[in-house]
Amino acid sequence: MSLESVRQFFLDHAPDLTVIVTEASSATVALAAEVHGVEPDQIAKTICVRIGEEVALVVTAGTKRLDNRKFKDRFGTKPRMLDADAVVESTSHPVGGVCPFGLPLPLKVYCDQSLRAFEEVLPAGGATNAAVRISPVRLADLVKGEWVDLCQ
Repeated sequence: MSLESVRQFFLDHAPDLTVIVTEASSATVALAAEVHGVEPDQIAKTICVRIGEEVALVVTAGTKRLDNRKFKDRFGTKPRMLDADAVVESTSHPVGGVCPFGLPLPLKVYCDQSLRAFEEVLPAGGATNAAVRISPVRLADLVKGEWVDLCQ
């Protein structure tokens, strides 16, 4: 269902983009980079966090890590990652396939500045073997993402 909701999202909002489904798993940054022939930072990793009582998504370059100090300065709290069940409940996507597209309910999306280093990034596509090739600016525009500086 998750892969289908992502495909439907693109049919509705960006019909020129296609979800790429591979035989091999792309559930981790390293696997995804290998499968798609790109450097690891071009994999746009989506992290599901709780900010106070709200669930939000943070999309970063693949090898970047959230900086607790920057996060706390921006949101007034430390990032709290959701467990796998809560991620599926909030996004409908499995861990390893989480992306900001095709969500059951709108979530706030934050796009880290680290994505801007690339003309094209590959976020997951709702399954552990699915991805989309997209420019970071278009990704942020499609999901109404807010640009932030949250990574080390």
